[in-house]
Amino acid sequence: MTLTFNPKTYSDLLSQHLPKVIKSDEENEKFLAIVEELISRTELTPEEDTLLELLVALVEDFEDKHYQLNTSTPHSRLLHLMDARSIEIADLVGIIGSTEVTAGVVNGQQEISQKQAEALGEFFHVEPSLFILR
Repeated sequence: MTLTFNPKTYSDLLSQHLPKVIKSDEENEKFLAIVEELISRTELTPEEDTLLELLVALVEDFEDKHYQLNTSTPHSRLLHLMDARSIEIADLVGIIGSTEVTAGVVNGQQEISQKQAEALGEFFHVEPSLFILR
């Protein structure tokens, strides 16, 4: 079954959350809370997934401009997303690779490859670039 995008449902979500360019830490925290709530769900509608992408882009834009560069790393972002969704290493074995490789990535002993970043992005419903060292 293919889920179709419903513009009315998306419009309702936009009206509910009122996403806009973030200009303060308070606004950033508000949108981060929504992002965390959305990524904690096991299933998102196409409209929720689109809202999540928009909010992540707004948060990234604000944080890139207002926070020190390199305060977070691909590894710390992965750990944050895992914590927010109560994901364990075993839950990522099918996403990242073998148990050993997954443990190495999660424990910060191994960098995340482009292919792994793409798989993690799809799994967490975020941009794969979050998992790549810039």
